[in-house]
Formats: sequence, C-alpha cells, structure tokens
Amino acid sequence: MTHSDVLPPVLLDQRVPRLAATRLVAGIALACALAGPALAERSDRLQKINIAADQSGQIDLQNQVVVYSGNVVISRGTMVIRAARVEVRQLPSGYYTAVAFGSANKPATFRQKRDGVDEYIEGEAERLEYDGSRDLVKFINNAEVRRLRGATAADEINGNLITYDATTEKMTVSGGAKSTPANPGGRVTATLSPREGSEAAAEIAAAASAAASAPLKLSPALGSASAPASKDKP
Repeated sequence: MTHSDVLPPVLLDQRVPRLAATRLVAGIALACALAGPALAERSDRLQKINIAADQSGQIDLQNQVVVYSGNVVISRGTMVIRAARVEVRQLPSGYYTAVAFGSANKPATFRQKRDGVDEYIEGEAERLEYDGSRDLVKFINNAEVRRLRGATAADEINGNLITYDATTEKMTVSGGAKSTPANPGGRVTATLSPREGSEAAAEIAAAASAAASAPLKLSPALGSASAPASKDKP
C-alpha cells in the first residue's frame, strides 16, 4: 500500500500531543557541527512525502493522525525512515510531522544523503520524531547517529536523545546511552574523525599507509632448533 503526500482534511486542526518528558540517565549535553561545509541534500525539502506500509492507513479521529503499520517506509528525496509503526500528521501550514516507532528488537531508522559529497547521515532509536517544517529529526531512547563516508562510519554519537537539524547539520545530544558491558555507566559517547582533506586527516592517512606498507618482522618459530631425539625407554 502506498500513499503520496495526500492526507484527509481531518488532520488540519490539532497539534501532535506532547510526549512525556524523558528522564535523562545523565545530565550531559553535547552540541557538535558535522565536519565539512556540505548540508543535507537541498532538493529533499522540495520533494513529496511518500509512504509505503503492509497495512492500510487508519485515521485516528480523536488524536487527528493517520497511523500506518507493518514495515513502514517514509521517503522524501534521499531521506528514508523505516519503522514498525508511523503516525503522520499534516499541520495547518501544510507541512507534515511523523512519529516513527520501532519494534521490540528492531529500532526505527533514518538515512539521508549530504549535499555534494558521498556521505550519509544515518541513525536509529526506539522512536523517531520528524518535523518536515524545520527538517528536524529527534532520535529518542537508545539513540545512535552516524556520519558515513561511503560505507565507513566517520563520526558516531550515542545518547538517550539526539536532535539532528538537517538544515544546519548540527546535533544536540542529551542524556546517557543505555548501559552496556562496554559502557556500564551509560555515558554519552562520541567518536569523531577530522574533516576529509584537512591536515589532520592527511596525517592520519599517511600514518595508516606507512603502517600498512612496513615490512613484517619474522619472529623465531618455536621449536625451530633441532631438538635432541628422545631415547625410547627399554
């Protein structure tokens, strides 16, 4: 079942109900601008929103939303959101908002190309909130966002709530990530790479190239010396 940029007029009145505030695991806030001058694909904002789902959309008159369930895919240009269930609303301004929910073992996911470079922003969380009027995406609960160069993750950020502004390409991270054996304290974590083409990136690439081309030193093999033959006991 597909749906393209058309929702019943019943969606024009109320706003999305406010979500209950998330209790932060750690009171930490981190704001960072992504490396490089490229922004999210500019043409995406001018594209129609397309929705595909296993089940037909159901209108919730009480909450003024259309609900799609079953392998839902929302696309707008290069932007793609995948989720088990999505609630879509049209604002009086004509823009759309969407709240995407993952399943028990499969989070909701987001992916969008950056303009002019072979890079993508992708992320996942238990819940995603997309605001089409501001090109803003919120990753809520067990959130993780990555910047990919080709298929390689250049930057990675983990936290409880990550807000990504596709217009300015800035992210705000608050609250600790879910505790894991590798991160038992549930702290906000970030892995950042230098901007491609910068002096720092060139130095790292040169060091990696030198390490890869360095000749291997052979270690003496155990038992290389001839051991005296053992004498059989009579």
